[in-house]
Amino acid sequence: MITPKWVTTRCQPIAVGNVIAYLVGVLSRPETEGGTFDIGGPEIMPYREIMRVMAEELGLKSRLVIPVPVLTPRLSSYWIHLVTPLSRDIARPLAEGLKNPVICREDRITSLIPQQLLGVREAIRVALVQMNEHSVETTWSMAGPIRGDPDWAAGTVYRDIRTAEIDALSSAVFQAVCRVGGGHGWYACDWLWRRRGNIDRLVGGPGLRRGRRDPETVRYGEALDFWRVVGFEEGRVLSLRAEMKLPGEAMLEFRVKANNALQCTLVQRALFQPRGLLGILYWYSVMPLHNIVFKGMLQGVMRQSIEIAGEARGVES
Repeated sequence: MITPKWVTTRCQPIAVGNVIAYLVGVLSRPETEGGTFDIGGPEIMPYREIMRVMAEELGLKSRLVIPVPVLTPRLSSYWIHLVTPLSRDIARPLAEGLKNPVICREDRITSLIPQQLLGVREAIRVALVQMNEHSVETTWSMAGPIRGDPDWAAGTVYRDIRTAEIDALSSAVFQAVCRVGGGHGWYACDWLWRRRGNIDRLVGGPGLRRGRRDPETVRYGEALDFWRVVGFEEGRVLSLRAEMKLPGEAMLEFRVKANNALQCTLVQRALFQPRGLLGILYWYSVMPLHNIVFKGMLQGVMRQSIEIAGEARGVES
C-alpha cells in the first residue's frame, strides 16, 4: 500500500459510545458549563496502526505500508474518493486534518465523568457486531442536505412507466421493493449498474460504494447507493432521487396497491427532467438500455415478491 506520509501521525481515537456518554454526562454536571475539554480513548497510536488492527478484525491479509511524502491532501482526497465510500468533499477536510497529531492535552473530563473507555480493537469489534446484526441507526451516508423535489411541471419530463399484476400480498411486494440497492443489487443487469457507478465515481459522484444502512428496511433521507430516499409510505410508496452526476434530475418511484387479498399492482416509474441539450441527448442515448434494466428490475421484484410470499406461507404452515 502506497500511502500518504500522514499515516504515521499519532492520534488518540475514541469510541462513538464513549463520545456520546461524555456529551450526555456534561448535561448533569454544572461545573462543566462553559468549559472546553479534550476527550480521547485509552490508546495513542499512528493511523497505520489503526488500519492494521481494523484489517485483523476483518480477517484481511497483512499489507506492506509504504508512506511517501508526495501525496498531498488534495491528491489523498481523490484517492480516498475512488477506493472508499467517502466522497472527496468529505475526504478533503479530513485529509487536511490528518497531518496534525490529535492527542489530548489534558484529561479533566475523565474525573468529572468517569466511564470505561474502549480501546481501538474493542471499539472496532462493537461497530462490526452492530453492522452484522443490522442494528446501525444511522450512517455517514445519510448526512447532508436533501434537495427539494424538482419542479416536474416545468419543462420536458421523460417517463418510463411499467406496471405488473403480482400474485402476492402487497406487504410481500413492498418488502421486495425495499430491498433494492446495496448487497441485494438492483434485480437485473447488476454489471450495468456497477459500470454506471464506476463512471459516476470517476466524475466525482457517490457511485455505488455508499451501499445502504440496512439490507431490509429503509428510512426517509437515507442513501441507497447513488439514490436518496425522498418519499416513503409504509407498504405503499418508495421514491428515490438520483444523486449521481447527471445532466438533469432523475427519480425512481415504486407504488404498490392491493387489488384483493391475494393480488396487487406494482407501478414502477422512472422520471427524468433533462438540463439542456446534453440532458436530452443523455436520455435518448440510454433509452435502449431501459428495456433491459427497468424491465429486468420489474421482473426481479416480481420474482422476489413471490419468493417472500412463499416463505411467509411456509412459516405459517
